[in-house]
Amino acid sequence: MSLRSNVLDLRKRKKEVQKGGGDKAIEKQAKMGKLTARERILALLDKNSFHEYDLFVSHAAKDFGMEGKTLHGDGVIIGTGTIYNKPVCIFAQDFTVAGGSLGLMHARKITKIMDHALKMRVPLIGINDSGGARIQEGVNSLAGYGEIFFRNTLASGVIPQISVILGPCAGGAVYSPALTDFVFVVENISKMFITGPSVIKSVLGEEISMEELGGAKVHSEVTGNAHFYAKTELECFDQIKSLISYIPRNNSKKALAHEPKAPLKGPSAEDIVPVDPRIPYDMRDILKSITDGSEFLEVMEDFAPNIIIGFGRMEGETVGFVANQPMVLAGVLDCDSSDKAARFIRYCDAFNIPIVTMEDLPGYLPGADQEHAGVIRHGAKILYAYSEATVAKITVILRKAYGGGYIAMNSRHLRADFVFAWPTAEIAVMGPEGAANIVFRKEIAEAENPEEMRQQKIQEYKEKFANPYVAAAQGYIDEVIEPSQTRARILHALQVSENKSVFLPNKKHGIPPF
Repeated sequence: MSLRSNVLDLRKRKKEVQKGGGDKAIEKQAKMGKLTARERILALLDKNSFHEYDLFVSHAAKDFGMEGKTLHGDGVIIGTGTIYNKPVCIFAQDFTVAGGSLGLMHARKITKIMDHALKMRVPLIGINDSGGARIQEGVNSLAGYGEIFFRNTLASGVIPQISVILGPCAGGAVYSPALTDFVFVVENISKMFITGPSVIKSVLGEEISMEELGGAKVHSEVTGNAHFYAKTELECFDQIKSLISYIPRNNSKKALAHEPKAPLKGPSAEDIVPVDPRIPYDMRDILKSITDGSEFLEVMEDFAPNIIIGFGRMEGETVGFVANQPMVLAGVLDCDSSDKAARFIRYCDAFNIPIVTMEDLPGYLPGADQEHAGVIRHGAKILYAYSEATVAKITVILRKAYGGGYIAMNSRHLRADFVFAWPTAEIAVMGPEGAANIVFRKEIAEAENPEEMRQQKIQEYKEKFANPYVAAAQGYIDEVIEPSQTRARILHALQVSENKSVFLPNKKHGIPPF
């Protein structure tokens, strides 16, 4: 054969393998409203940037009639490419080939690209669309999952790991996304669960649909397993691209700087935040009033909405924001919001992203439900995360900062680098109403008009304690600022903290309250 003939033969072989499970399987995938694995990769990455590896890998299984089956690429596509010219490693399970089931060679392809990502120190993106372990390959399938989980753990905090659920992801397969940094789901397409509806029905007698059990909304709103929710696959890819633009490629780099932009013109901070601490407002409006271009990429928007986490830019540099949301439960901390914030804080710290905390909360949520759900353990996670973080940590107290909530939200006592407070800030052990009832209980009870005395004592407590000046007098607040100065003060604090260096005790690792 001539070289030309060899090239033509190569092209023919590639074309056949690139069809995956064939035309009928591709047609079936389209009828389910899903793109193919290859279409997904090409839609996500920069045009003409994808380079595929291990195209001709095939399974070596021989049991249960597998020796006669051809599974192109063994049901997974791996390779490298770029997003906004930033290199990434990627794999996508191909549901048109044996339902995307994971066998030994399928797993080896995934672990190969994972090793490559870790070695090259670039983000890893995994697109999951699989029926689970390939039963015909037995323990080899389980071994494959174990190898993937180990590498997820090894890469954690070293390179960004992104999981995209674009089909079923069931059984042991769900633990790989759970070990990664960000999980993306799409309405009516994503399904995640340990045991499916049929197993639940046979064991417990309960009937439940796949969507109700582990659909996109469930994981976005109820379980907190998903970080981003989209209506379509293409919207999901846009979200991934946006996230990639905010984060660094690995833990030894900073996120790439963008052209600085002023916030868009809009209501001033004074107009957004009511003076009365009992009246709620949307903290997102405050965040957008201080970020470049008023842009803010919110993470886990629908889960534990009493706290807001996400990325913005200030003078072109990426910043991680943690903020109480007075619109929901007055912004209290509880089990879920503590978990949500703590994980995000640790991510920012691992990847050199400074953290800005916007505080307005009455403390931790009281009640038997929270106590029995483990709010002590969960609440301690946010304390641990802030205390452990060594990136620049800046706090702005807008209104309420009561009790344990004040301490937990990056207080001076957890080694915040800069703590600013608005004149409306109330920093105290508890709210004036509750405090007056306890401190002045006897005077109120013995008064001719108890309610009048109570209001008088509440006002007395407010004047004495519910303000930023007592804390400022102790040096716990660096500066009481005008609301209009917030962006400028944060920018200066970030600039001063650019070369921050912290010396910590020598240890293998801490023991966080998992």
